Amino acid sequence: METKADLQLALREIETWEQEQKDLWFWEKLGRLPFVVLDKLTPRFLKEKLGQAIDEMMAYVDTGGRYLIQTDGILKRFAKAKGEPVAPGEITSLPLSVMDQVANDLRASRSTFAKWQGASTGIGGIFTMAIDIPMLLGLSLKVLQEMAYAYGYDPNDKQERLFIIKCLQFSSSDFVGKKAILEELAAYSDPAQKGSQMFSQLQGWREVVMTLTDNMGWKKLFQLIPIAGILFGAFLNKKTIEDVAEAGKMLYKKRRVLERLQ
Repeated sequence: METKADLQLALREIETWEQEQKDLWFWEKLGRLPFVVLDKLTPRFLKEKLGQAIDEMMAYVDTGGRYLIQTDGILKRFAKAKGEPVAPGEITSLPLSVMDQVANDLRASRSTFAKWQGASTGIGGIFTMAIDIPMLLGLSLKVLQEMAYAYGYDPNDKQERLFIIKCLQFSSSDFVGKKAILEELAAYSDPAQKGSQMFSQLQGWREVVMTLTDNMGWKKLFQLIPIAGILFGAFLNKKTIEDVAEAGKMLYKKRRVLERLQ
């Protein structure tokens, strides 16, 4: 197990990453402008698909729905990383290095899958994007659940599903949104606030997810071009899942480090 100095070093690395997330990127703002016009041109069936994805996200918070993951495959990754079988109850006591190895392995695997998914759905431009967005949201939810499990948290717990939604919202927000979300999540390590005031601001899940889909912004702009969308879809889906996985890894790792320091 890590020493106190090891945990403090890990915490400083995470805090450095958090500071980097707050930096303003000009293209994040500029890139959303075309979507003001695009929204007026979007076919009705595509808007219906987006609405379906939003409804499914709301159902995920309440019940987990069809997005809940199977943990057997993750346990096999733990066994490979540790060199011996690992029971679910043992994960919380594993060294951070083992947790990191499993999290990094999952991130690499899921981002590769997202790359091929983006390429296949980029063939038809705006028409196949109707399929791509719900699939990408679903994959994002699953990879965040895997990150939760990798650091010893139960994604079946409704409080963890709330945390996962905030991680997902964080990964697609601009620097202003990220700063606000980090402040919210900072309180999550305080047992006195968990489950009470922590998510009192989330009164409408539809509004939260609408913001999330809007924040995809420029990332989907070039995928609207048929054929060329193959390249853009592959790159952008891969990058999206890498960002989502990194956010989940760092935010869940921070919780684990803080709990061990306490």
